[in-house]
Amino acid sequence: MSETEEVKIGKRGEIYTTHRMRMKTGLTPGGRAIAIVEENRLIVQPKPTALTLLEKPRINPKPLSPRKLSQLRKELAQEIETR
Repeated sequence: MSETEEVKIGKRGEIYTTHRMRMKTGLTPGGRAIAIVEENRLIVQPKPTALTLLEKPRINPKPLSPRKLSQLRKELAQEIETR
């Protein structure tokens, strides 16, 4: 669900966000962000930190066995070769 909110552009091109926007997106004053330009749209999202990456849930909580890891590497190598 997207929301629209008007923001101010400063004299030097600074984009001023609202407190509500920062709370919803995780942007923090003094923090770092990644900006993506898609056609005529600017997408700004917080740059992940090591701490935020560690807090994310793991995709596969069970460790892989060496045999399974080797198998997955071979499959990935084959897929890359076919591209």
